[in-house]
Amino acid sequence: MKDARAGKWLEGLKKYRLAALAALLGIVLMLLPGGNAEAEPAAGSPDAEAFDRGAVQEEMENILRAIDGVNPMDESFVYARSAGITCVCTGPGSANVLGGTFTAIKTVGERVDNMIVKEAVAMKCAFGENPKRCYKDKCDSTRMSTAAFLRGALASARDYGARKAAANGDVTKMPAYNQKLEALLPVLDHTIPLKAHAHQANDIFTAIRIAKEFDVGLTLEHVTEGHLIVDELAKESNIPMAVGPSLTFASKFELQNKSWETPGVLAKAGCHVSIITDNSVIPQQYLPLCAGMAVKAGMDPFAALQAITINPAKHIGIADRVGSIEVGKDADLVLTDGCPFEVMTNVKAVLINGAVVSQK
Repeated sequence: MKDARAGKWLEGLKKYRLAALAALLGIVLMLLPGGNAEAEPAAGSPDAEAFDRGAVQEEMENILRAIDGVNPMDESFVYARSAGITCVCTGPGSANVLGGTFTAIKTVGERVDNMIVKEAVAMKCAFGENPKRCYKDKCDSTRMSTAAFLRGALASARDYGARKAAANGDVTKMPAYNQKLEALLPVLDHTIPLKAHAHQANDIFTAIRIAKEFDVGLTLEHVTEGHLIVDELAKESNIPMAVGPSLTFASKFELQNKSWETPGVLAKAGCHVSIITDNSVIPQQYLPLCAGMAVKAGMDPFAALQAITINPAKHIGIADRVGSIEVGKDADLVLTDGCPFEVMTNVKAVLINGAVVSQK
């Protein structure tokens, strides 16, 4: 790294109350790709076992919960924490219009119940090629039908919730229990946001449009064409945006404009930006490398640091526990022998919840 950038890096560390060489509190948004149309998980991994490929059954699978698909014994957690990734947000993939509930967990533990930072952080929904491709012979073959299915589900859940409220606890007046509609009530009451898989510019705008129609929270995942519509997205600065996975080739048409410049362009415009690996598309241990590539493409180094620490913590609603070094937060610390964005830098020690989990 050039001297000027190194100086800016250290200045940013001091400003953000991060000590030099205690540089990376890794947080990565990760998918359990059961039913994911973008990547096949490794055999035997928690990803492969998440839903036994059963998520590709109906276009609405919002009853699924990430905590039921995690295998803490999988070696991917060892790779992650050894590289300084201390916390992940994980959940169902993007084959379905509605996929299920994401969770935030630490990368150490034998039982997922003891790894949870926040059990329910978002409800996954997907736009674009994935639901179209997975359901083209069944029910969903256009972007219009994807949007219509999502609107229908949210409208039905809103009506269901209103009927429950009107019953005022009287079981004789309550609507019949509906598991899928129940799963959407936390979205409608602003307990959790919609987590929208959207690469293409028009899909990004559709996600924003529907969220506003139903007055629900929204986070945007991938935002591949975000740099092409940065002026419009800057007007939506309250919507967290997670960019990636960028360390791959353009495997489908809607990825044709993929660029390492995207996170930097969005951050410079004032957007709330995180960088993600979308594991297992990119193994989560390469998160610092992805941030480094964004810096190489012009992103401010301190903004890149924020994009893999405090910003994703805010994105998934756990900044009260992780994302920065502050009194009262979890003692998740990473010690390196240099800038974590540099490929030759070594992670010397990793602490999660104050305990050393990796040391070299």
